[in-house]
Amino acid sequence: MSGSVLIYVKYLLGIGHLQRVRWIAEALARDGVAVTLVCGGQPIAGFESQPGIRFVQLEPVRARDARFELIESAGNPLDEALRQRRRAALLDAFEAMRPDALVIEGFPFARRAFRFELDPLIAAARASRPRPHLICSVRDIVVVRDDPARHREIIERVRAEFDAVLVHGDPEFIPFEASFPAAPEIADRLVYTGYVAAPAEPRAPPSGPGGDVIVSGGGGPAGRALLMAALEARKRGCLPELPWRLLTGANLPEAEFAALSRDAPAGLTVERFRHDFRSLLRDCRVSVSQAGYNTVLDVLAAGARAVLVPFAAERETEQLLRAERLAARGAAQLVRETELSPQRLAEAIERAAAREPVPISIDTDGGARSARLIAAMIARDGAAPRFAAVSGRSIIG
Repeated sequence: MSGSVLIYVKYLLGIGHLQRVRWIAEALARDGVAVTLVCGGQPIAGFESQPGIRFVQLEPVRARDARFELIESAGNPLDEALRQRRRAALLDAFEAMRPDALVIEGFPFARRAFRFELDPLIAAARASRPRPHLICSVRDIVVVRDDPARHREIIERVRAEFDAVLVHGDPEFIPFEASFPAAPEIADRLVYTGYVAAPAEPRAPPSGPGGDVIVSGGGGPAGRALLMAALEARKRGCLPELPWRLLTGANLPEAEFAALSRDAPAGLTVERFRHDFRSLLRDCRVSVSQAGYNTVLDVLAAGARAVLVPFAAERETEQLLRAERLAARGAAQLVRETELSPQRLAEAIERAAAREPVPISIDTDGGARSARLIAAMIARDGAAPRFAAVSGRSIIG
């Protein structure tokens, strides 16, 4: 197999988008496809050293908080000079590769604030001869304002500019129209790939009968309220016979990490990050987390008893929808962010600990299948092929 792919990814709070795209890039590289991955968020140690993948780091832009005000590394609002530098670097990466396929994560369903660089990139791709295949890569759930004009704008851009929209989900669990009701209007572009999960790890036997209570705050700063509630729940006597482990994520400010550590009672450990997170989940008594895409897949893959506290600040509905679907199937205890308190969280943790896990069957072959679909498009001259929604299933839980 051969060909070349340029992938653009932007992440503002956590790193879930980057992880999902990286696993697709790795699958493409294993299949012999040349990959350039252009990252527009904060640099993450280790991501730039993946075999077979060329990384291009744009000047970083992140969100100040859940209101998604964009700032640069020093905490200042974006200015026109930074926009121009990012745009030039992105176009240079495209010109240097002249890829057979251009994959843009999120846009046009999201990332509207980055049209200053994405519109010129798309224009450059459409003007190229031969023209690369233009592909949108999007998670199972999108957050789009409930506005017919906005929906129409997305539909028109997809139909005019994109050959395919790869939906990294399973329609039997959450169909795309659950979050984007206008999806039937682009049905000929939509391709369900299955969920893009971390590479499978060998399942080790449990190390003991009890297990830990694992509380994970995600890769961004938005999990602070969950961590604080969990700490207080433990101090008030929730499952005191079990060891507790709070994982804060790499981006929690140092002062807040230190405060959590100082307040931790005996039997509760506070850590920033664990590379063996999925192994910890396999042996835990209860997993307590938000309901982000990657975290939920890790919890389901581990077969863990789950308590989900979905991030729902501002207009965010993605995690709530995913958590509600799992709760409806009995696979998780749901605590809404607006109802979060140490007492509510403790009650949910104790309910989860008293029950057996409920296996959930969803398609998790999305990384390899996405790579195969992109490679199939590259192999053709002319229009992008149309694919069946999902071909084959893999089971977790």
